[in-house]
Amino acid sequence: MTDADAVRRVALALPRSYEVQVRGRWKFRVGSIVYVAFSADELTMGFGFPKAERDGLVASDPATFFLPGTSDLRYQWVCAVLAGLDEQEMRELVTDAWRMCTPKMLHDLPELPAPAMAAYGFLDSGSWGELRPLLHPYLHFDDGRVSLRGRTKVLDHLRENGAKPPVEVEVRDGQIYCWVR
Repeated sequence: MTDADAVRRVALALPRSYEVQVRGRWKFRVGSIVYVAFSADELTMGFGFPKAERDGLVASDPATFFLPGTSDLRYQWVCAVLAGLDEQEMRELVTDAWRMCTPKMLHDLPELPAPAMAAYGFLDSGSWGELRPLLHPYLHFDDGRVSLRGRTKVLDHLRENGAKPPVEVEVRDGQIYCWVR
């Protein structure tokens, strides 16, 4: 069983996600795209979900899941009673809805440890001072044009050349390697 506060904790931890109130209802967005919205009483939520799969989801548990109103059937959207969802299922639904409206390069971030998600958020916003302590001192960075070793050199390079998120991160022998393509 979950509630609106648990959904908020999950949604606000996702990169580029923010909460807004529209006509008395709280919604979560990435840019201008809404991916989760609560009913006015916050007992149900709507969320982004592929049209082709939503009938199967509703049929799997009709006491928990239901289709949106007729005017909203054109959208990739499903609704759920929050009390019918456990924490893990809610986390998966919210994260998958978020993935529908974010670039593919961000999709793996929710699966990484919290410091990695925080580091990406600081990288994305250009908050270099907050990013520095989260990076390994012997960070290896390769963007195809240049190969760097050490967080100071990597941060200087990102500041000067514009930050690109790593496409691939690997830990080998206690060292962190990043590649940008």
